[in-house]
Amino acid sequence: MYKNLAATVVAASFSLSLPLFTSTSAVAQPASAARPPTQAAFVYVSPITDAGWTRQHDDARKAVEAALNKAGQSPQVSTRFVENVAEGPDAERVIRDLARNGADIIFTPSFGYMEPTLKVAAEFPNVKFESITGYKTAANVAVANARYYEGRYLAGVAAGRMATQAGYVAGFPIPEVIQGINAFTLGMRSVNPAAQVRVVWLGEWFNPPRERDAAMTLMNQGAEVLAFHTGSTAVMAAAQERGRLAVAYHSDMRKTAPDAQVLAVTHQWGDYYSRRVQAVRDGTWSTSRLWGGVKDGMIRVDAFGPKVPKAVQDEVQARQRDIAAGKLHPFHARQAVSDNQGKVAISAGQTLSDEQILQMNWLVEGVLGKLAP
Repeated sequence: MYKNLAATVVAASFSLSLPLFTSTSAVAQPASAARPPTQAAFVYVSPITDAGWTRQHDDARKAVEAALNKAGQSPQVSTRFVENVAEGPDAERVIRDLARNGADIIFTPSFGYMEPTLKVAAEFPNVKFESITGYKTAANVAVANARYYEGRYLAGVAAGRMATQAGYVAGFPIPEVIQGINAFTLGMRSVNPAAQVRVVWLGEWFNPPRERDAAMTLMNQGAEVLAFHTGSTAVMAAAQERGRLAVAYHSDMRKTAPDAQVLAVTHQWGDYYSRRVQAVRDGTWSTSRLWGGVKDGMIRVDAFGPKVPKAVQDEVQARQRDIAAGKLHPFHARQAVSDNQGKVAISAGQTLSDEQILQMNWLVEGVLGKLAP
């Protein structure tokens, strides 16, 4: 997901031999134990907060421990993590230190970690690496991502039932973000053809003050409901403050916006991470590519807020079941779909292929904005 994050690097000079970032559930085994726990490490692009991208991945780390470490049995896994690691040279140094310090598998959940992961993986062929949101593999590097756009479409259906003018706070115009904006807009317009979505690009992923300012600007321009593709809860808090609506992303954010939240589009990594760590332990791990969605349990839409009518909740859940069953595809066009420059982007009767979705570089009709930060 993340790219070119301009954040303070807390872990830049941190020695990973210290126990500070090691999970307390990694209990030392008795000397007579035949086999030590598998060492799983995680690198996070932002601080761990109450909700957001990094929170979801840290929850998944905890799910790995819960799945593999059973009460009364010797622990099967020990986890550690480093948070707030900027993409680029700092990430490469942290990933290398983890490999040197005994990690058997390293998860790097940020788009900008892809190249550092590949570089370090070449130096440590016996360590397994999981490049989350990356797209380049190697013999010891797998990639995985989620079909976030499926949840975005469903959120758009709910938003379109409750509003016409929407605002969208976005980080960078990479395909993953563009997919989400387009799917959200198509979802809105499937129930409200007059709906419009105004986009503000930030040029960074995690900057709560700027996220809040962008949200305020969009509401000043008439946005009744907000969506976002950034890393904090700032947009939700702004909507709560102004009495508007907002779609939570990454995590359920009702704690931040108890009245404003429409629903939450969440991604669930615990099962995948657990299976991959178990595969390392079993000796069955192999490089792979995964792009999972609603059907796979990796994307979920729920946690409706109090202002969402029961009929709207039921409609969204019904469409979620349709996506899981393969009956609904956000990028299938019953009628021709144009981009916001008036050019046909999806022909009538066409469903975009995965390759076309992964290379998406246009904004759908109804989006007010350009592909530039």
